[in-house]
Amino acid sequence: MFKYNKYKNEIISSKIPDGGNCTVYRSGTLVDLCRGPHLPNTSLVDAFEITKNSSAYWLGKAENDSLQRVYGISFPTKKQMKEWQHIQEEAAKRDHRIIGKDQELFFFHPYSPGSAFFLPHGARIYNKLLDFLKGEYKNRGYQEVLTPNIFNTTLWETSGHWQNYQENMFSFECDKTKYALKPMNCPGHCLVFQHRSRSYRELPLRFADFGVLHRNELHGALTGLTRVRRFQQDDAHIFCPPDLIQQEIRGCLDFMRFVYGKFGFSFSLELSTRPEKFLGEVSVWDKAEGDLKVALEQFGHPWKLNEGDGAFYGPKIDIHIQDALKRSHQCATVQLDFQLPIRFNLEFSSEKEDQSLRPVIIHRAIFGSVERFMAILTEHTAGKWPFWLSPRQVVIIPVSEKFLKYAEAVHEQIHQKGFYVDIERSDKTLQKKIRESQLTQYNYLLVVGEKEEKENTVCVRTREERDQGKEAKVYSCSVSEIVQTFEKLRDEFQ
Repeated sequence: MFKYNKYKNEIISSKIPDGGNCTVYRSGTLVDLCRGPHLPNTSLVDAFEITKNSSAYWLGKAENDSLQRVYGISFPTKKQMKEWQHIQEEAAKRDHRIIGKDQELFFFHPYSPGSAFFLPHGARIYNKLLDFLKGEYKNRGYQEVLTPNIFNTTLWETSGHWQNYQENMFSFECDKTKYALKPMNCPGHCLVFQHRSRSYRELPLRFADFGVLHRNELHGALTGLTRVRRFQQDDAHIFCPPDLIQQEIRGCLDFMRFVYGKFGFSFSLELSTRPEKFLGEVSVWDKAEGDLKVALEQFGHPWKLNEGDGAFYGPKIDIHIQDALKRSHQCATVQLDFQLPIRFNLEFSSEKEDQSLRPVIIHRAIFGSVERFMAILTEHTAGKWPFWLSPRQVVIIPVSEKFLKYAEAVHEQIHQKGFYVDIERSDKTLQKKIRESQLTQYNYLLVVGEKEEKENTVCVRTREERDQGKEAKVYSCSVSEIVQTFEKLRDEFQ
């Protein structure tokens, strides 16, 4: 049927096992391989649009033929098409790659594909995100660890990653020994747990790690900050006895809700249960899934059952967030793992003398990749960063060069309190200085002139010219008062 097309033949020979089945759909004269389902006929489509076309290597590999990839979309009604087009236009304005360039946050270079260069203002956001989590780690009993970037491949063979994930790892030979850059932190954390004997009195142990990870993503799949080769995760692994699973899962979910609440994200939950291919005993899986169900019920947020979609090593809770455009993103994860403790022979001494027990590992991330989370957050806020996270919090605008000295004095007072503050030193008109500072997304504009210098005050503006349809408020206050405002915004994550 498809002998005329070598690409379809390659799919059939490589993707479909001998004796296996595949589905074929027909629409008019078109007959094609497809998982389906298809519409019974095209009369059900009232609106259709070709969105773009681009060259692409067959199967995403540069050594293969270059083909044309065509993207299109259809809707039952023209109204739905218009709604979708509006969302696409808004999404284009919010594209983190454009905002990243305009605000000088990050860039990429062909000398290091898939690895972002964070510029000073981008690094401010990145580090603020990490500092935010580190502050919460102290409050929630996590201990930060630092682990190597490079490991002997024996570690990855022990963990099972070498057998199942090798093609996504960067490896090399040194001293006649094979090494690989770590693509995840969990095997290293197992070594941290294992390096000395552990007692039940120490558990749960919550290890957090912001170590740099590398994954060998296909070149054609690299997309801004959302798909990279070099990244960091807010990675944590909780080592606990089985009877503390419910407690620790509730703690992870509460932590996740707190973090997403600060960024204005709503979220949905799914419990993914035992897949067809799994490791371990069914009774252990049933007990773990029961613990997760109890924890979810006690958490009090609606959740769905996603049967058969758990990882091969344990059940998991999948968390999806919704951004300002109602797009869904999966960042956070909470996964139970019974297999790594077995593979690394992890044990802790129990209350009973001469008895050792095996811990359970909970894999936990909230941001996921910090790079990807920053991309989502950029588009969620449209680059209008909340004050506490903003890389450009305050700009001081002197009315003329005559008041530059007073502007520098105000700058020093605000800078000493730990805020990001600049001075607009150009010879442009006052209105142009104000407008350009607003477009640059400074949260606060402090205008100073003769009156402000005499009274030791500032004239306060924000980046918005209008607030809820009305002209934005402009007011005067002392420097100490505006600093108190900034401190309140920072402390309340606003």
